[in-house]
Amino acid sequence: MTVKAHGDRKYLTGRRLQDAAEYPSLRIELWRHEPGVLPEVTPECTEIAVMLSGQSKIARTGDGYRQEGVARPGTVWICPTGIRETDIEISSTMNECLHVFLPSTLIEQAALQDYDIDPSKAQLAYAGGMTDPMIHQIGAAFRALLGQERLSANRLFADGMRTALAAHLLNNYATDRWKPSAGAASFDHKRLKRVLDFVEANLSADISLDDLAAEAFLSPFHFARLFKLATGLTPHRYVTERRIQAAKERLARSHLSLVDIALDTGFGSQANFNRVFRKATGLTPGQYRALEAR
Repeated sequence: MTVKAHGDRKYLTGRRLQDAAEYPSLRIELWRHEPGVLPEVTPECTEIAVMLSGQSKIARTGDGYRQEGVARPGTVWICPTGIRETDIEISSTMNECLHVFLPSTLIEQAALQDYDIDPSKAQLAYAGGMTDPMIHQIGAAFRALLGQERLSANRLFADGMRTALAAHLLNNYATDRWKPSAGAASFDHKRLKRVLDFVEANLSADISLDDLAAEAFLSPFHFARLFKLATGLTPHRYVTERRIQAAKERLARSHLSLVDIALDTGFGSQANFNRVFRKATGLTPGQYRALEAR
């Protein structure tokens, strides 16, 4: 599997110190980074960065998180496929930083099945600024492959280290395991308003978690978390409550049939409308309309 690395597009303030080492489902690059602001990039592969030497204050934003801190040898950053990073700032020279590029799935589907890993839980979180001795050691091992011939033994070694890295990442930085520091996450007003406006404009349509997350430019996992922090409701509960409210208004102020109201407010059928409305209000839509008409 070819890895679509993005180092040359992202690290415009730095320079690659050696030719990259490429193996199946793996690309290794060693960079020196100078101070500056990096361009926004949405990666097509997963990137793991490990600082090997130097010291610098690093700040970056991605998936709803602003991460800032002083990086030292051993500091690690993870950016999964599809997470758009913005406002990436390097304050001083990073003498050596290893960048490991992996496929978005990390492990092939067949391997996930062999290891009994749920694919839905094999997604990495946007994490960074932490010290991880294991990733540092694996990074040092990968660095040793730079400049070497692609011998069969080196390929076998690279495959084994890649598998070890993938296992460590899934065990420690999967979205259901990684817990960012308190206060690191926020849902800015503009993003939240964009999502709420999208809900209002699409009540009659199917609205999925992926649709809402896309409006906020966040992964579904982090969107759901930030949305609940901001509103006190899960995305599904919020959409349902808005549909109930819209249905109440139509029942009280219009002569539309119950079927038309059900379709107009996204319930799909009168039977589903009756079930959800009664569970939320204790009344059927017909009973609610009759009370409002008194």
